[in-house]
Amino acid sequence: MQIKYFKSTWGMTESSIDDKLKRISEAGYDGVEAGAPDERREREEMAALLSKYHLLFIGQQWTSGRSLEEHKSSFERQFNNNMELNPVQINSHTGKDYYTKTQNVELIKYCNMLAADRGIKLTHETHRGRFSFCASSTAEVIGEMPELRLTADFSHWCCVSESMLEDQSDLLERIYPHCDHLHARIGHEEGPQVSDPKAPEWKYAEAKHLEWWTRIVQGHEEKRDAMFPITVEFGPPNYMVTIPFSKMPVTDLWEANLYMREMLKTKLIAGNHK
Repeated sequence: MQIKYFKSTWGMTESSIDDKLKRISEAGYDGVEAGAPDERREREEMAALLSKYHLLFIGQQWTSGRSLEEHKSSFERQFNNNMELNPVQINSHTGKDYYTKTQNVELIKYCNMLAADRGIKLTHETHRGRFSFCASSTAEVIGEMPELRLTADFSHWCCVSESMLEDQSDLLERIYPHCDHLHARIGHEEGPQVSDPKAPEWKYAEAKHLEWWTRIVQGHEEKRDAMFPITVEFGPPNYMVTIPFSKMPVTDLWEANLYMREMLKTKLIAGNHK
């Protein structure tokens, strides 16, 4: 198994996609995670730039709409756009927390069918507001769909449950084997993102996330030729705390994500890191 590090374009302030991808490449990331542009010309430009900078691509998308059918249509439109950029994987925010399990399963099966038809790996991100907003809802869907594959971002579950999931170990054991991608952001009991991952007051949260991430990655160790993607994903304001009255972020976003990558290369147990 080869661990590959991806950088999300979320929160990057460079004015062009060229500048964003160039900076990501020069910083030594293996790839980028982003949503494909809506305009064909912009997708063609981005495809050329991914090749120019030798970056792998994970397509990010978000289902939306008033109805289940609209969610299906939104997935298909974004999926087709992302597929034009030759992704190694698609990551989806899927469904809604207020949909029934039956509705969410119907949507996930539709999305999985499209991905299977095109031969691309599709993972569904654990995220607030989606079918996977908490560990128990995710485990229920796994019970209905043992084939479900996930992008693990457990920072959301910390926030939703106001805990570090200490009392949900049985649920986590059921979920770990379904995780094929990590979003590396550190959450805490009252939010999905600590103020600064370098700060000593958050080391307990870092340690807990490393425990979860290590369990997930260790489950892939036997897949010697496979890639395991990790996207560093600290986000900008208002995910990031700001100083009152100034809207100034309390830490540098780029540096926070660089710290996450280097910390993972040092502390994450298992796998070969580039």
